[in-house]
Amino acid sequence: MYSGMGYGMGALYDPTYILLIIGAVITMAASGKVKSTFNKYKRVRSRSGMTGAQAAEQILHSNGLYDVRVEHIAGDLTDHYDPRSRVLRLSDSVYGSTSVAAIGVAAHECGHAVQDQVSYVPLKLRSAFVPVANLGSKAAWPLIIIGLFLGKNQTLVQIGILCFSFAVLFQLITLPVEFNASRRAVKILGTTGILQEDEVGHTKKVLSAAALTYVASAAAGILSLLRLILLFGRRND
Repeated sequence: MYSGMGYGMGALYDPTYILLIIGAVITMAASGKVKSTFNKYKRVRSRSGMTGAQAAEQILHSNGLYDVRVEHIAGDLTDHYDPRSRVLRLSDSVYGSTSVAAIGVAAHECGHAVQDQVSYVPLKLRSAFVPVANLGSKAAWPLIIIGLFLGKNQTLVQIGILCFSFAVLFQLITLPVEFNASRRAVKILGTTGILQEDEVGHTKKVLSAAALTYVASAAAGILSLLRLILLFGRRND
């Protein structure tokens, strides 16, 4: 990428590329893990026979959340809770499925709704940081590239790196939010009787695998940021 910006063919062999490779491997491994784990337990039907949507409704109502709608959304594992519209959206593989995996994912998203209800601080912080993270992710590379074209303008390059760090920081802030939502989900499923004890164990495996994707994403972001710092710091020498 940088060879066309005046750095020569040597940039193609930059050893810092190994950081990108490590990040990509970590991300792919985590993605593969969550898919294989979900696929394994989506074939295990819950004894209650409840669908993901029904479980979500029960969990929300048991927590006094009658104003949160449960909707279907297309896609696979595109489930999410939208705090702005107070809507919990469940994907094709979760909404109508009676598997322990589907109920676990639905309960996890309900965990976010409960976080919103109790004003969970990390969730509020993440929500407030969204505009900054979005701006950072969009502006980072244009600033870096423009800085390189303008005679290696280090001010623009450094601002670009700073913007990139905002996106990475958002990923780090996301970690406690996701972990807490999963803990809430497991606790709720265990106390409400929606799943039996052994079924809750299956669900924990699904949610633990899903958590790895957030960890992997944050790790990949940190490695990419480290590469930028090493790469441009060396070019200042």
